[in-house]
Amino acid sequence: MTTVRLNKDLEDQIEAIAQNEHITKSDVIKKALENYCTTFYSEKTPYELGRELFGRQGSGRKDGSTNYKNIIKNIIHEKRNS
Repeated sequence: MTTVRLNKDLEDQIEAIAQNEHITKSDVIKKALENYCTTFYSEKTPYELGRELFGRQGSGRKDGSTNYKNIIKNIIHEKRNS
């Protein structure tokens, strides 16, 4: 058996979840710990974990990594001439 001390805010949140889900606070904590352990020990690589996020905010340019100095110079030049 393990005992955990929680601050009031966290305990209130757990109580609210337990009431909404119609389960005990112990079950909420168990599920949270199971989820944490599953995520913690997942064998996914950092790339796999963030795959759906990569490239979402791209500029649309395919030469950004090789031509970045000229791109920055052009942006600065355009700002100065505006």
